[in-house]
Amino acid sequence: MKLTLKIWRQKNRQAAGKFETYSLDNVTEDMSFLEMMDILNLQLLHDKRDAVAFDHDCREGICGMCSMYINGRAHGPENATTTCQLHMRSFKDGDTIVIEPWRAAAFPIIKDLVVDRSAFDRIVQAGGYVSVSTGSAVDANAIPIDKTTADKAMDAAECIGCGACVASCKNSSAMLFLSAKVSHFALLPQGQAERKRRVLDMMRTHDEAGFGSCTNTGACEAECPKSISISNIARLNREYLLAALSNDTM
Repeated sequence: MKLTLKIWRQKNRQAAGKFETYSLDNVTEDMSFLEMMDILNLQLLHDKRDAVAFDHDCREGICGMCSMYINGRAHGPENATTTCQLHMRSFKDGDTIVIEPWRAAAFPIIKDLVVDRSAFDRIVQAGGYVSVSTGSAVDANAIPIDKTTADKAMDAAECIGCGACVASCKNSSAMLFLSAKVSHFALLPQGQAERKRRVLDMMRTHDEAGFGSCTNTGACEAECPKSISISNIARLNREYLLAALSNDTM
């Protein structure tokens, strides 16, 4: 395949960015999207030009690093797929592909396609943990959690913190990410000790970071590569209301 790539280039967060256009030949449909980006960077380095900076790590769809906006969609055209698991068979010979970084005030651009997502880290640090000793591992059938509840907790725990929910939301809200983290612990007995304080602290950190509010359009769920359900946002709202009305936040 021969492709035309329009990629956002920005030296740093203070500099003015712009799109630059590149032509790339001999792209095979079996390449992953990131492998295609690797080929482009090799070509740029060969021509003594700056490579395109982009985030990546495991390339197995589980780390959440491969954050790119591709042709107007977070992670590209395939549903429930991270950028690293997107393959070039999803495109056609002669296509023009527009590649941008996440766009959100809480995710300032570091360089090119790399954004600072440390706001997510601060939200997790505010309450995404349990401080009680859970002891050593026990047999699965001895854990006092019914399967339905355990499944809901594990579904929420699948969130990889990539930021696609923020990038796809018209308000740049991180409520899907936040609700997944809160739901994971709120559903499990290990998370009960800090249940009320957790949701208040994490919500406050979310707002302080500059994320917007949720208006329930569902774009976050539609673009989430792990199909995290917006039912978690409903649970988050219930958890927050109960904690805010309670004098006991421990």
